[in-house]
Amino acid sequence: MMASMLLFSLSTGYKGFKWRRQRELGSEITDMKKGVRKTLAEGETYTTQENDILKQVESMTAERKELSSQDNKQKHYESGVLLAFLGTAFAIEGPLNTFARAGKLFPGPHLYAGAGLVVLWAAAAACVPAMQKGSDTARSAHIGLNAVGTGLFAWQVVTGWPILLKVWELTKFP
Repeated sequence: MMASMLLFSLSTGYKGFKWRRQRELGSEITDMKKGVRKTLAEGETYTTQENDILKQVESMTAERKELSSQDNKQKHYESGVLLAFLGTAFAIEGPLNTFARAGKLFPGPHLYAGAGLVVLWAAAAACVPAMQKGSDTARSAHIGLNAVGTGLFAWQVVTGWPILLKVWELTKFP
């Protein structure tokens, strides 16, 4: 379950990256167009450099149109909400299950990484309203928090593997 959630987390981040790329392309296209004359006198043609810029603008416009058709903003938001919900639910269910089976918790890297990950998800989600208002600081914090969270998530999968093997070893199957 955790490995699939990690893959889902990476997929959610990739959708966010594509949404960011779509947003940034607009200003890149505008900046590139500044290097091309808006009007040409009769009989005049664009320079080689201007033609190259126009080709790049055309390519970037096509990329932006393709990204726009994918609705990455909504997909990223929906995936992020589902990830935060399922991740938090499993982060609570795991220790409760352990306590129900063993009568105690086992503090260690796996438990601490899970707790830290939930805190980072909450902090990243708290950045969303400011991001929607255009705050680049909130956007950078959101990305940074989720990058650190992905690292914790990967660590949690790695530290969870020996736990899973131990549970299988001690479980009596019918």
